[in-house]
Amino acid sequence: MIEAKNISKQFGDRLVLKDVSVKFERGVTNLIIGQSGSGKTVLMKCIAGLFNIDEGEIYFDERPVTALSFPEKKNLRKEFGMLFQGGALFDFMTVEENVMFPLTMNTEMTHEEKSDRVNFCLNRVKLENVNHLHPSELSGGMIKRVAIARAISLNPKYLFCDEPNSGLDPITACVIDNLISEITKEYQITTIINTHDMNSVMEIGDKIAFIYQGELWWEGDKNQILGTVNKELNEFVFATELTRRLK
Repeated sequence: MIEAKNISKQFGDRLVLKDVSVKFERGVTNLIIGQSGSGKTVLMKCIAGLFNIDEGEIYFDERPVTALSFPEKKNLRKEFGMLFQGGALFDFMTVEENVMFPLTMNTEMTHEEKSDRVNFCLNRVKLENVNHLHPSELSGGMIKRVAIARAISLNPKYLFCDEPNSGLDPITACVIDNLISEITKEYQITTIINTHDMNSVMEIGDKIAFIYQGELWWEGDKNQILGTVNKELNEFVFATELTRRLK
């Protein structure tokens, strides 16, 4: 479990997050939603340690991050998996080299052990015979699946996904959603997904945190979201759905 307590973050004169407290449960898909500029991406990056927080505390399974030494924080980050928007694969590396990269950087595994782990991860995301291809030879959906394989290569406790469906068609997006959900439950990972895709919300939204103007405005799940009386959430949900249908 990851817990954020009273998180505030400011850039210059702009207060982006205002006293946000939220828990992200293990073994379920935790979604952060909100309109552009709401602070949802900043919140996830603060939790992942990409931004320093100005106020508050962040706990990873009751470990207070701010109290950890630099070596302890470095070891904690080895428990993270990161799925970046667009996949963020290294163009000059093959698929195998991309998935192997975290293993090379963070373990003392032999090359044979790393190769076995790479093949296991690629098989888990339903990719075969792609080890020696480069990202330029892959479709958008295949790139995302390779990125997921890389993100789980270290068998992480915590998985952060930034707009995992960005640029994908609806069918491929659904495949990626279900894959992330399956992996989360199978390996009991604490997964946080930053998204504005209402299909993702309704498909895999086990727990949803709606951020509005830097504040936690609503919490619930996919079964509760359509029945909410929260005005701002309703406006976001139905405006997002209308925009999707008009595309």
